[in-house]
Amino acid sequence: MAAPLSDGERRKQISVRGIAGLGDVAEVRKSFNRHLHFTLVKDRNVATPRDYFFALAHTVRDHLVGRWIRTQQHYYERDPKRIYYLSLEFYMGRTLQNTMVNLGLQNACDEAIYQLGLDLEELEEIEEDAGLGNGGLGRLAACFLDSMATLGLAAYGYGIRYEFGIFNQKIVDGWQVEEADDWLRYGNPWEKARPEYMLPVHFYGRVDHTPEGVKWIDTQVVLAMPYDTPVPGYKNNTVNTMRLWSAKAPNDFNLQEFNVGDYIEAVLDRNLAENISRVLYPNDNFFEGKELRLKQEYFVVAATLQDIIRRFKSSKFGCRDPVRTCFETFPDKVAIQLNDTHPALSIPELMRILVDVEKVDWDKAWEITKRTCAYTNHTVLPEALERWPVSMFEKLLPRHLEIIYALNQMHLDRVAALYPGDIDRLRRMSVIEEGDCKRINMAHLCVIGSHAVNGVARIHSDIVKNSVFKDFYELEPEKFQNKTNGITPRRWLLLCNPGLADVIAEKIGEGFITDLSQLKKLLDFINNETFIRDVAKVKQENKLKFAAYLEEQYKVKINPSSMFDVQVKRIHEYKRQLLNCLHAVTLYNRIRSNPSKSFVPRTIMIGGKAAPGYHMAKMIIKLITSIGEVVNNDPYVGDRLKVIFLENYRVSLAEKVIPAADLSQQISTAGTEASGTGNMKFMVNGALTIGTMDGANVEMAEEAGEENLFIFGMRVEDVEALDRQGYNAQEYYERLPELRQAIDQINSGFFSPRDPGCFRDIVNMLMYHDRFKVFADYEAYIKCQGQVDQLFMDPRAWTKKVIRNIACSGKFSSDRTIMEYAREIWGVEPSATKIPPPNLPRD
Repeated sequence: MAAPLSDGERRKQISVRGIAGLGDVAEVRKSFNRHLHFTLVKDRNVATPRDYFFALAHTVRDHLVGRWIRTQQHYYERDPKRIYYLSLEFYMGRTLQNTMVNLGLQNACDEAIYQLGLDLEELEEIEEDAGLGNGGLGRLAACFLDSMATLGLAAYGYGIRYEFGIFNQKIVDGWQVEEADDWLRYGNPWEKARPEYMLPVHFYGRVDHTPEGVKWIDTQVVLAMPYDTPVPGYKNNTVNTMRLWSAKAPNDFNLQEFNVGDYIEAVLDRNLAENISRVLYPNDNFFEGKELRLKQEYFVVAATLQDIIRRFKSSKFGCRDPVRTCFETFPDKVAIQLNDTHPALSIPELMRILVDVEKVDWDKAWEITKRTCAYTNHTVLPEALERWPVSMFEKLLPRHLEIIYALNQMHLDRVAALYPGDIDRLRRMSVIEEGDCKRINMAHLCVIGSHAVNGVARIHSDIVKNSVFKDFYELEPEKFQNKTNGITPRRWLLLCNPGLADVIAEKIGEGFITDLSQLKKLLDFINNETFIRDVAKVKQENKLKFAAYLEEQYKVKINPSSMFDVQVKRIHEYKRQLLNCLHAVTLYNRIRSNPSKSFVPRTIMIGGKAAPGYHMAKMIIKLITSIGEVVNNDPYVGDRLKVIFLENYRVSLAEKVIPAADLSQQISTAGTEASGTGNMKFMVNGALTIGTMDGANVEMAEEAGEENLFIFGMRVEDVEALDRQGYNAQEYYERLPELRQAIDQINSGFFSPRDPGCFRDIVNMLMYHDRFKVFADYEAYIKCQGQVDQLFMDPRAWTKKVIRNIACSGKFSSDRTIMEYAREIWGVEPSATKIPPPNLPRD
């Protein structure tokens, strides 16, 4: 089989990015050489690949800066309502290629770099991923920033500039080992420090109630230093800002110690303050109640709200003098979106500023706060909900605790008036949970302090209304909405799958890049033999390319004509990587017991990180690698079955594996995955989905037709029914011989001969306390996988289903999601206006 074209070679022959003008190429070369010249110090004549990367990044950044300044001037002149997206996570990945795509510079850079004798793809690989997120939540925030800029919204992302992002995962002897992600070691060419906007954030201290009002005094101060990253929209010259805060100790921090002579110790103690922005907590869907985490949450909120209020008051470009002093119009000019409960402290902090600092009447301040804030719920898992000990609040944020108590009292008075005598309802709806350790339920705080509460897929939003926040929904049904998640088609189609993007553009033009619903036009070509062949060819090229990458990076050889069966996401019991493992073992046993039979060859790839403290997730990784060890080295199996663990799964690896996948595994227990966004990425990139009716899978099946996905297993109501009657894993184990064989092998040490008891914890969990009911869906899953095999043996029929899935994936663009947020929550209208580029005069 011919070697696949590199993206660079393919770009030379595709239309989607347009033809590079000679002038652009010459300009890029000149700028690149200038940056390279200033990168190299006097005594170093030889440039390293990293020097070339930085020269190119700075060349591309030059094109951003003029547009960035102009965008901000444009906003200040028009004074639109501004959107503030607050998130403790922004999982941005790499920036270089995304910026070139969005500015329409990719061809010019490609050609210029080629003329200089360099390889653009090699330079792109040098860039570190900005891994400031754990998974879905942080990646969603990144997609939303892209869409908000593309839709011309005056929007800002606010978060923390973690010095160390999500850990790098190494697999050593089959076990996950974590390494610190020192992503800033060589500098970050995309950020701009803004020390002139540094702000104080207060902690600890005490509250003084005086005749002039309430004062929070004797606090410890930490400074928040902003770093700004430009976020370009797609070819509209809009460049928005992501502002990330870094913690700095004030110069007098602990230097009182100097009085007793320990100056060195006092300077070293500055680290205590600066630790706030040191490291991202590596938990996904799990709450860890550590004081440092609470500090992070307040730190980002306190700095951001000061910034929001400064901008609201001045509203002139570069102006520091207040123009507005009255807060009546605050909700008309400011929308704050809380990405999960992590920034929930925005609610009491805004109240504190309005009441204590700006002297706004309490009831008026509460009305302003509610009209300004909106809350997105991302999970229904009880262990993920944030519930902070009151004692920790009392010490760290004493004034906020008083405000929360007062807000809760107001809220409970209202509930008591509407439901007299219903003590149980008051207990369920309180923001303060009584018990051995009094706790603050942050989700309840978000619900009472917001004018809109949304889930992230229709089924999830229904669960939010009918169970998680049922009482609150009965009280204020108008508050609750659905906003099904989406992904940006720029990164997740144009950038990561240029071959497919081009084949689509040839048929329907390029409008789909900013209006993904136009993919519907592909339905006209579902029986077009040329198109079927072209789509299949692109997939095969992507598979060859990924196989070559695996061989080069991981020294793993796979069969590129096998089915690429992929499950990549965080490792978690509810995502049921164990169900996938049981299928792999079942397939292995079938091949072993019938070696002469013909089987559809499969390469099962599973990737994802386990939270460092999550024992079961780490055991699951060890099981996957152990199954791979046995299966991949069995001569009876050959290349009919391979089980590969994809080490260190991250955004830049997703961009490679997703376009190469044939089958996408989305197999969480119905009612546990809020939405999922990986499922959408696979769909638009031409993989078929095997999945449960959970999260956005439900809407994917609705868009493409359930018969065009491989849907299996229990629905939400089946899971609830099974809970009521009691789930008994033993009966499935006894009834299903293939399941019993697989479990016995795992239990007996067949996959861990050097440590036969290695997987006892997994088997014990599956047999006796499996909350996610793996065995209950095993039989349906295995049967459904048989249907997958059947279809894969008919490549034409398979590709027709693929085309239908791609054509029906338009709903899952983050542009559509953001338009709905804009119109139905933030009260703003997206704008198609192109800001004039920097080389043209402004209006």
